[in-house]
Amino acid sequence: MIRFTNLEAQVKNLRDEIRAALDRVLESAQFVLGPEVETFESQFAAFCQAGAAVGVNSGTSALELALQAAGVGEGDEVITVPNTFIATAAAITRVGARPVFVDVDPRTHLLDPAGLDAARSPHTRALLPVHLYGHPADMDALWAFAREHDLAVIEDAAQAHGARYRDRPVGSLGDFGCFSFYPSKNLGAYGEAGAITTRDEARARVLRRLRDWGAEEKFHHVERGSNARMDALQAAILGVKLRHLEAWNAHRRECAHLYDRLLEGSGAGLPVEAPGAHHVYHLYVVRVPDRDAVAEELLAQGIETRVHYPRPLHLQPCYAELGLGPGALPVAERLCGEVLSLPLHAELSTEQVETVAAALRAALARR
Repeated sequence: MIRFTNLEAQVKNLRDEIRAALDRVLESAQFVLGPEVETFESQFAAFCQAGAAVGVNSGTSALELALQAAGVGEGDEVITVPNTFIATAAAITRVGARPVFVDVDPRTHLLDPAGLDAARSPHTRALLPVHLYGHPADMDALWAFAREHDLAVIEDAAQAHGARYRDRPVGSLGDFGCFSFYPSKNLGAYGEAGAITTRDEARARVLRRLRDWGAEEKFHHVERGSNARMDALQAAILGVKLRHLEAWNAHRRECAHLYDRLLEGSGAGLPVEAPGAHHVYHLYVVRVPDRDAVAEELLAQGIETRVHYPRPLHLQPCYAELGLGPGALPVAERLCGEVLSLPLHAELSTEQVETVAAALRAALARR
């Protein structure tokens, strides 16, 4: 079986380093926030070339707290994309705002700046672009629009640890950068965790309060926050894995480029890397006809695949109130019917890439 991800192999490779880090936390008996979290926050801020990083308990909390810190709330609107994990939109609605979906570029699958003017209203407070699959969004165009209309820019970088735009890391390109450390991510915890990056220390102080019940100090709550604290065990694990992230990302890029060469002319729509972008290939996503049947054929040959994502958010039942039916966002809808994510992870071998590519070429040749 060629696994879609192989966390077991990664755990085995890092076992001694991880055990030493966990032992350090156990000996300190400081399990929530504390020195381990502070150390990781400093390391991750440096990695992202951001002024500060604030560790939280999930990528969803990162988005929600960043929206709160940006002043987004009841009655506001936030522009984002429909072809993403539901947490992107859920964070908007959880702060009382309304997601406004715009269609995406058919080549990159990312927010298409051409749709911004039509999406903006007097209630628009922020842009929330998603660096989907590990490819950074068109931040020059987004920032120009945001400056013109006095909007906050919140990066959803949950899939893009280490990606760069014009040689600047994601997480340093907006007012806030939001990361998930879900286990399967390029930088993954052994459970749930997330972080928010920002260039502004005053904003970082607000975020630190919001993640800890709005407390400026113990039992002194200056605003309405929540319990979104990062635990020290996850911070220690992430600190170990951060040392390997650049090498892992380089391997992902090598595998992706090999897929590119082997699948050229196969009939699959291949991912692109836009000018100025440095893709870290959290996912290697192709577009294929008869997607579900192709996935079944590959699985029958022992190759796991996934679909990210099969239904756009504006067509999810929980967002029916937005009144956007089929055809409202045609590019995203078409992509959601065609996309197929192939195996890609830091432990994937050249031989496995070749096997997957050959199987996909054969499946497409039969169509």
